[in-house]
Amino acid sequence: MNPTQRSEFLRKEANRLGFTQVGISKAERLDNAAIQLEKWLAGGYHGQMKYMENHFEKRVDPRKLVPGAKSVISLLYNYYTPQKQKDNEAPKISMYALGEDYHHVIKKQLRALVHKLQVSFGDFAARIFVDSAPVMEREWAARGGLGWIGRHTLAIHPRKGSYFFLAEIILDIDFEYDQPIRDHCGTCTKCIDACPTQAISSNGYVLDASRCISYLTIELKEAIPAEFENQMDQWMFGCDVCQQVCPWNRFSEKHQEASFEPKSELLEMTKRDWLELTQEVFRDLFGKSAVKRT
Repeated sequence: MNPTQRSEFLRKEANRLGFTQVGISKAERLDNAAIQLEKWLAGGYHGQMKYMENHFEKRVDPRKLVPGAKSVISLLYNYYTPQKQKDNEAPKISMYALGEDYHHVIKKQLRALVHKLQVSFGDFAARIFVDSAPVMEREWAARGGLGWIGRHTLAIHPRKGSYFFLAEIILDIDFEYDQPIRDHCGTCTKCIDACPTQAISSNGYVLDASRCISYLTIELKEAIPAEFENQMDQWMFGCDVCQQVCPWNRFSEKHQEASFEPKSELLEMTKRDWLELTQEVFRDLFGKSAVKRT
């Protein structure tokens, strides 16, 4: 197959495996993103996530992760669900964590996709990634035309919104490459205005992760600083506020992944149930969930 035919075949197989969109970019150093990352790290916006300082060149150059890499395939996997927790006073869990741990679900699909490509294209070197290695996922998604990086610093697809996981395949064969699309945030500042802890800069596009509720409830290993008292908006694991107010998420459609279906017992838990939570109930509810990491 030529690069165009390979791209068409890739999209067809990726869609068959549940990926909603595919973007393909030439594997090269992300020079502009490297400058922005340096500034972000220098500002201390990564808080205690010291791993963000590691493997800088691997993070900005995919050829350091896969020697001889020619292409970066970015994929979207939808997780949006209209189902919500029933008790408005109960501690809240980010939508992405209501079902099974996405790392396991998506990696399985990525392995199946790579196998299918190798059967059809012949052997090639490749690595798969799902939020588990130094890969600048949002930048590659934007390069591959899967949307733009919004003011809240998340990737936004113009027809799918932002409720999706990002995954990548870095490999040493050529494809027909996609082109970026322009930023469509316009003058909207809803995400900035709605953030409970003012984690997004006044003009957007820069996130102080050390103030972000997702960081405070997942990444931070110490007690949540007193300055955030009464600002947590009942979030127990993660936070969806900036996505909830984003106008582009009016296009979100329910996912088709059975593994992401939340347990009815979880949705029906009351505030009192949470306060009386036992280790046994926790294991039953979150044994296969990303929540178990906390």
